[in-house]
Amino acid sequence: MFQIVTSFWVARAVHAAAALELPDHLAQEPRTAAELAGVTGTDPGSLARLLRALAGLGVLRSDGDGRYATTPLGDTLRSDVPGSLASFVQMELGEAHHATWGLLPESVRSGEPVFERAVGKQIWQFFEDSPVMNAHLGKAMTGLTAMVADAVLDVYDFGPHQRIVDIGGGEGGFLAAILAANPQAHGVVLDLPHVVAHGRERIEAAGLADRCDLVGGDFFEKVPEGGDLYTMKWVLHDWDDASAVRILTSCRRVMGDDARLLVVDTVVPDGDGFSPSKIIDLNMMVLSGGRERTAEEFRQLFAAAGFTLTRVLPTRSPSSVVEAVPAPLA
Repeated sequence: MFQIVTSFWVARAVHAAAALELPDHLAQEPRTAAELAGVTGTDPGSLARLLRALAGLGVLRSDGDGRYATTPLGDTLRSDVPGSLASFVQMELGEAHHATWGLLPESVRSGEPVFERAVGKQIWQFFEDSPVMNAHLGKAMTGLTAMVADAVLDVYDFGPHQRIVDIGGGEGGFLAAILAANPQAHGVVLDLPHVVAHGRERIEAAGLADRCDLVGGDFFEKVPEGGDLYTMKWVLHDWDDASAVRILTSCRRVMGDDARLLVVDTVVPDGDGFSPSKIIDLNMMVLSGGRERTAEEFRQLFAAAGFTLTRVLPTRSPSSVVEAVPAPLA
């Protein structure tokens, strides 16, 4: 129990490492605490204590002469590596999220998200109003997407599909990975205008500008037509059931009977065993009022929007691929 209770100390130490950009400063060569203090503007004695703790966690390692270097675990916090978690740490362990989690008991009592109470504005408005945190959000989703995209490609065959529409696709990282592995396909990313604006350079750098369009819009109102596959990664879990049905209904209105829908989210298993989905579910509860769902809850959600669940494909990541097809319209 002591270890469980104090685990947030560990997380905050990792947050400090990311906030001070220690892994970036150690990327080229080992450094002492005094050397790092000079480039980070920190107190050498206090920094030495943080470095010692991070080495104890396996994030860093030290030699016999007081120099520190990163480990493979610590390298995940470097900003220049594929799949970097640096911005994810800054976002999830920043003061806004931290204060929100402090109100978890109130969220349980009220059944409502508490982000607005903790921060003073709703979560999506917070990101839109904060360029720094919005940039972290984009980079965090890109890093996490790199982690999960290969896992999805391992279990799902995108080969038969010619036009893939990614709903709420952020800066296009997930769809870019799919298109890179499937040269026959073209794609469309739909997200809010200020979000997709950051994705154009990424799509061009990937050499996909001629096969991928980025569209600013509102998935509650209208999604692009003409897709034979519609994907949503980490979208439905942001929303309560009524809102999720609205998003799915927007998709159903434009989908042909032969099109398919893929939802990439964690699926909550039955039983009392540990699953990351159960903790992620609490995060969605306090932040946005969203939720992680069981397979049966996905089935009911799809049915309410005119879809039939066909299969659930686990991946080597925490996320699963939930596939559905349009049910006949009444």
